[in-house]
Amino acid sequence: MTTMTDSSVREFKMPDVGEGLTEAEILKWYVEPGDTVTDGQVVCEVETAKAAVELPIPYDGVVRALHFPEGSTVDVGTSIIAVGVGDGAAAAAEPVQEAVADTPATTEAEEPKPEGRQPVLVGYGVSTSSTRRRPRKGAKDPAAAQDASAAIQAEMNGHGPSAPSAAATPSAAVTPSAGDRPLAKPPVRKLAKDLGVDLATVVPSGPDGVITREDVHAAVAPAPSPAAAPASYDTARETRVPVKGVRRATAAAMVGSAFTAPHVTEFVTVDVTRTMKLVEELKQDKEYTGLRVNPLLLISKALLVAIRRNPEVNASWDEAAQEIVVKHYVNLGIAAATPRGLIVPNIKDAQAQTLPQLAGSLGELVSTAREGRTSPAAMQGGTVTITNVGVFGVDTGTPILNPGESAILAVGAIKLQPWVHKGKVKPRQVTTLALSFDHRLVDGELGSKVLADVAAVLEQPKRLISWA
Repeated sequence: MTTMTDSSVREFKMPDVGEGLTEAEILKWYVEPGDTVTDGQVVCEVETAKAAVELPIPYDGVVRALHFPEGSTVDVGTSIIAVGVGDGAAAAAEPVQEAVADTPATTEAEEPKPEGRQPVLVGYGVSTSSTRRRPRKGAKDPAAAQDASAAIQAEMNGHGPSAPSAAATPSAAVTPSAGDRPLAKPPVRKLAKDLGVDLATVVPSGPDGVITREDVHAAVAPAPSPAAAPASYDTARETRVPVKGVRRATAAAMVGSAFTAPHVTEFVTVDVTRTMKLVEELKQDKEYTGLRVNPLLLISKALLVAIRRNPEVNASWDEAAQEIVVKHYVNLGIAAATPRGLIVPNIKDAQAQTLPQLAGSLGELVSTAREGRTSPAAMQGGTVTITNVGVFGVDTGTPILNPGESAILAVGAIKLQPWVHKGKVKPRQVTTLALSFDHRLVDGELGSKVLADVAAVLEQPKRLISWA
């Protein structure tokens, strides 16, 4: 997740905060260059294809640079922030002045030290040596190249040239030629190596042709797009919203699921009057004080009971192995609409939870989703899902499977309707359920049994006990 650029600066890379993610958008920075950070401190918030996640820094130090502004989409593995640690913390306020990098970088083990090279102390320059450096290959005028190198060294040590020289004139400015090694400090060379940038192709902007960090980042940044052409639509009548983040991932997943798994949807309308009465009774029960008790709680329990009675429905299709994988656990997904789009976090091992435990898990899942704090791990590994479209006042729908899952149950609005009850037409609480399933895994008989069992439990909730 991190890499050393030199002995005192660490580059923090964009991590893969979810299984298989390749990029994330930086939503907000919480630090600026010069700020002190500590191990575990959150430095930014990023949005992946699954959720918004806060990233903590894994070490103490001082922020040296933020490599990307807010709103940037960054590939996983790309450095996003540089932090000075140890001596590098002090260097954040006063950058270390290093020798001109036309000499081999001390951090690159594969390049030997040239003879006669002396350690450089900041502000003191290079001590006199009886050993003269061999001129670089390809230099037309070795003396001029040496003078230019000395001038650059003096400037980087805080001393200007005492008199005009050829190196100070435009005609003699250092410009790397085909045989020259590009001028860059060791940290810049390391940065270019990490980013896969050939320094020979980078246009330098520093004094005397020295390549800077900004030059390297500019070399990997996408070329600026030409000026946007005037909108071809009426901006007063239309609004265009970029598709990215959670919404883009959801769109891709739904298209993939719809055209990969053969969907079948079945419907049943059921009298849930007794279930609604039980919900009201549970709300008064001291054991459920502070817990979220609503129809979704009993619908979830009814689905878990139906899966226990028909375990083959809780499965997935392994295309590579051409196998059906039957799961002996239920990670119950609950579709949640958020400002960033639809997400489906799941309750791990829901089949093992008691009704009060399930109520607590549902409450935590919903509140976390609404606050945008759902972790990618919470959205992985689901086996079946419930989507409650009834909260929007609609009767039901034909839901698309969450990728990799075998079934999804849609719950419609619960309405007071005329219903034949004990031979008489009476007003009853009625809803319509829709079960979509993967017909490769679930045939019509199995799907019908599961849906019928869910309906039976909701019609007579005492079956939660008799079928346990």
